[in-house]
Amino acid sequence: MEKITVSDWHLSEELETKEDVIAMFEVALEENDTKFFLKIMGEIARSKGMAQLAGELNLNREGLYNSLSPKGNPSFSTVVKVLDNLGFRLNIQQKAS
Repeated sequence: MEKITVSDWHLSEELETKEDVIAMFEVALEENDTKFFLKIMGEIARSKGMAQLAGELNLNREGLYNSLSPKGNPSFSTVVKVLDNLGFRLNIQQKAS
């Protein structure tokens, strides 16, 4: 019997371009699910390097991991800081009727 090796897959390893990141944020927002959005945001942050990001934001790496997990509850200012550091900003648009 042939042995099969299984490893963890992380979205962060697949995000290669800004367009990939934008597409993932758009998918996350379309779901209208805060936990899913935080999960995607965490994966995007990992693609940059969570330790580097935490250092640039003067945050604790473990705390940032926890905040951006589906169980996290980051402050709005943390979300804005992370987005800004990743090169993004929030934009409000009226929903189509």
